Amino acid sequence: MSVLSIAFPFEAAMAFAGVAAGAARPLIGISIFATLFLVFKPLLKGLLHAALLLISPRKSLEERRSAQRVRSAWMLHRMAREYDAAQPNLAAELRQLASRG
Repeated sequence: MSVLSIAFPFEAAMAFAGVAAGAARPLIGISIFATLFLVFKPLLKGLLHAALLLISPRKSLEERRSAQRVRSAWMLHRMAREYDAAQPNLAAELRQLASRG
């Protein structure tokens, strides 16, 4: 504090108010941005979902079912390879199940 701030306390208060306003401005901006983000969050999520669907569209039900059948067959073949040496009968049954599709 200087001698002038004692002599003219009003100007010192105005200078402090200017510093406080300068410090509060970013906080107000961040709070407005956060509020807008919360208000428009469903819209933003919908736009993001639409953009992702444009990049990689959802597969049809038949395509998803056929992919699941292929994954199941590969899983049974892997299990058959694991049991091949220890239990050949079980491995043969697993291969037969995998071949049914």
